[in-house]
Amino acid sequence: MEDQIVNAIEIAGNHTSDQALKGQAFEFLNQLRSDPAGWQVCLAIFTKTPQHSEIVRHVALEVVNSAAQAGMIDLQALGFVKQSLLAYLQQMYGPDSTAAQPDSPSIQNKIAQTVTFLFSALYPGGWETFFDDLLGLTYKTSASTTRDNALGIIFYLRVVNSIHDEIGDVLVSRSRPEQDKANSLKDLIRQRDVQKIVTSWQEILAAWRDGNDTIVEMSLKAVGSWVSWIDIGLVVNQTMLDLLFQQLARAQNADLRLGEEKVRDAAVDVFTEIIGKKMKAEDKIDMIIFLNLDTIVSQLSNSPPLRDNRFTSKYDTDLAETVAKLVNITVIDIVRVLENDAVAADAKEKASGLLQTFLTHILRFFSDEYDEVCSTVIPCVNDLLSYFRKVVKTNSSLAAQNSTIMLPILKAIIAKMRYDETSSWGDEDEQTDEAEFQDLRKRLAVLQQIVASVNEQLYIDAVSEVVGTTFENLRQPGSHLDWRDLDLALHEMFLFGDLAVKGGSLYTKNTPNNPAAERLIEMMLRMVESDIRSFTHPATQLQYMEICVRYSSFFHHHTHLIPGVLESFLQLVHHPVKKVKTRSWYLFQRLVKHLRTHIGNVAQTVVEALGSLLVIQAEVPSEGADGDEMSSEDHEGSADAVFNSQLYLFEAIGIICSTPGVTADKQVLYAQSVLNPIFVDMERNLAAAKADDERSILQIHHHIMALGTLARGFSDWMPGTTSPSALPAPEVSEAFVQVSEATLVALESLKGSFNIRTASRFAFSRLIGVLGARILPQLPRWIDGLLTQTSSRDEMALFLRLLDQVIFGFKTEIYAILDALLTPFLQRVFSGIADPTTGTDDEIQLAELKREYLNFLLAVLNNDLGSVIISERNQPIFETVISTIEHFAKDVEDFTTAKMAFSVLSKMASSWGGPDLTVEPANGIITPPSQTGLPGFGQFMITRFSPLCWALPATPSFNAKDAQAKQVLAEAGALQRTIYSKTGAEYTEYLRTRELPGVGMGSDLIEEFVNALDRLDMKGFRQFFPTFIQRLSA
Repeated sequence: MEDQIVNAIEIAGNHTSDQALKGQAFEFLNQLRSDPAGWQVCLAIFTKTPQHSEIVRHVALEVVNSAAQAGMIDLQALGFVKQSLLAYLQQMYGPDSTAAQPDSPSIQNKIAQTVTFLFSALYPGGWETFFDDLLGLTYKTSASTTRDNALGIIFYLRVVNSIHDEIGDVLVSRSRPEQDKANSLKDLIRQRDVQKIVTSWQEILAAWRDGNDTIVEMSLKAVGSWVSWIDIGLVVNQTMLDLLFQQLARAQNADLRLGEEKVRDAAVDVFTEIIGKKMKAEDKIDMIIFLNLDTIVSQLSNSPPLRDNRFTSKYDTDLAETVAKLVNITVIDIVRVLENDAVAADAKEKASGLLQTFLTHILRFFSDEYDEVCSTVIPCVNDLLSYFRKVVKTNSSLAAQNSTIMLPILKAIIAKMRYDETSSWGDEDEQTDEAEFQDLRKRLAVLQQIVASVNEQLYIDAVSEVVGTTFENLRQPGSHLDWRDLDLALHEMFLFGDLAVKGGSLYTKNTPNNPAAERLIEMMLRMVESDIRSFTHPATQLQYMEICVRYSSFFHHHTHLIPGVLESFLQLVHHPVKKVKTRSWYLFQRLVKHLRTHIGNVAQTVVEALGSLLVIQAEVPSEGADGDEMSSEDHEGSADAVFNSQLYLFEAIGIICSTPGVTADKQVLYAQSVLNPIFVDMERNLAAAKADDERSILQIHHHIMALGTLARGFSDWMPGTTSPSALPAPEVSEAFVQVSEATLVALESLKGSFNIRTASRFAFSRLIGVLGARILPQLPRWIDGLLTQTSSRDEMALFLRLLDQVIFGFKTEIYAILDALLTPFLQRVFSGIADPTTGTDDEIQLAELKREYLNFLLAVLNNDLGSVIISERNQPIFETVISTIEHFAKDVEDFTTAKMAFSVLSKMASSWGGPDLTVEPANGIITPPSQTGLPGFGQFMITRFSPLCWALPATPSFNAKDAQAKQVLAEAGALQRTIYSKTGAEYTEYLRTRELPGVGMGSDLIEEFVNALDRLDMKGFRQFFPTFIQRLSA
């Protein structure tokens, strides 16, 4: 069998093997893993001499490992594994080893993994001499008095580090039993062997401190990792500290040999781990002082790799980041002591002194030109500033005292916001760097906000100085200001709004909001009055536009500056850099929307300036070589993204052309100058689109979207609000009747296309704002085009929602049209509801369609159009309407729809049931009102609606205690109370004699129910019915 296993492993691991044979080999090895005897053969294969190939030994030991971890090897057999491996280790790594050549690192790691598992299983009992046996490998000969066996030491340290990973690493997720076992093993080590283990580290570090960098690094890693869970005194003692300082001394050498940097960094990491160890606050402060960390960090900061080589290509970023970690953890602990009210005053005083000394170190690494180094200390800066904020909240007078610490930190934050000298904005190859820098800026902005909340004036003055100095330099004749400095000033101006802007404006009742707003207004004046040609870099041009849009309220009070700003924007919308150009289209639209009432008659200028940008060129998305569509990385510059940005230009033109300063005839003229080229191109592409040409269909889709977006620019009205309060002039509306007609022609020709229907639905919703009731006669054509045999439930639901809004907007004008189209319209909806579902998405869409259908009925009823449902023309479909609602009201799987169904029935009852019955005060007799409702509807409600209130709770799976179920029952109660208010004694008689006995209710319960119905008002009965059903269900 051994030969079979070896052969199978070699076949499986050979890339030239026959695929069929390879498959058989893998199948054989998988069976071997589940064979209870397989591990024994594999253990023999691994330890055999002469040795098999490395891949054979690796796989063989892996089989042993997996069998052990799967529980296939009992304790007695594990003892056998231990003996076999220990004999192998002594032969290969121990004193007087006879090994011809050492195992490779990968094999050593695999053995260490196995030995670690054996430790977990046998150290409590069965291998108590574990560490003694491994330490025996560290001697070259049995006569050695020092740990002189490099091979054995490396293997010993591998296992020591592996044990920490197994039982001590807090980042490893463990189950409760696994954590309990790990804690138990740590306790055992601390009781039995920890002293000899620590002594072995000291001996190894002393013997090998200059001899073998791998050994020293592994030793330091062991010390650093184990210190978190062993007695701190075992590490923080003069012997160990002297050894650590010897290794730290390597930092003074700028020309280390290969691998030596890792040793140096590992020594620094030990101090980081020591400081990170959990202990009392007072003890932690004493520890920082005892270790003299200030001096250690100072010496490291002033070492040649970090000081002499700074700002050169030789700068050691790894060391800088390692020291920054030490500074970060130390300052976090110092701040933790300062903000802990339970800490003694003397400890706080010491902590305060340490904070002052460490401020230099914070600033040194926070201002490091490498972002990864700066990012390393951001957590401690965040904690420090948050502590200051907490202090100032309790005593605001302390803000000034802390300014000596706050100001240099704030200046460092602002300096780090600047692009560094090596950055090249917009470079395709540096997109990752750019994203990382923007992420850093966001983190720095959070720190700035904290500073502002601690000392607002300090923040205002610091930013004002940066911005003011920059614009002053920009104004100097012959100035060649670095774009990075201007970008920084503009970025700070943008962030400044977080303090200055309230409710979207810099002003409240024409007065600046606060001192920050006053200062920002000054900055805005300086920026806008600067020559835009000074903003030569794309980044600064983009920032300029973003700021103008964010602080558009500034222009409401400085209207004389608007023409210049518009002119600047009209230059930038033609920018050669696509990223700037497409973003500027959106920003231009935002600006003109905010300033609509202050823009003069500039429509002709704008239309002419934007003309070349309005040409629509649809591009069918290209597929990659693997068949996938363009990746998200390319999305910003994709044809689809560019077109979506282009739409903002159409809306901007609509906004500008419809400003008060433009006469109606000019509005028509400008609108037609944009519309006519679109109409021509739509007509040109229609024949090809009918023939299913993909690009032509997409071109027409884009045209329809552009038409709808232009309409949105002309009218602020949105579906869902009241009817357009100020429609455009009649001649402007007439121009958009052509838009509606052109869209309908395209829709009727291409209604099989999902994209065309989607664009048309969008255009329809926007055209309502410019056409008003003029669009209503076209409604049947819109419905015919938008609700086709191929329309999805999702499309139907969206259109129903839109129709609700049309009904709300035009309830006085829509009756005749609604009466004509209701039956065919609802038949399509019923068809969509009845279609079978396949999968979760379908079920979600069906639920949405049901709700929108019920919402539509509510919209009709709530807007006094209910008579359309029972008109002579729509009588034949009335029964279907009622039965669908009845079906939904009984759906125990969808409480949201069931609740809505009861709401619709209640609304029908109140609409068609006639006026409420009244009680005569004199004799208490209920008398019917003079007015009557729909003839026969009272009896219809009693016999059809009322039983539904009992049908849902009668369902076996119904849970009356469910929160959503209670809401449905409350609506059912409301329906019963409404029926009673309309029919009175007729209803109670029916309940007593037929309905309630029919659901198995006794006479006492019947009387209780009927009395509650009579005695309680609507609110009371809504609360009563769910509790009544719960009692019945109990």
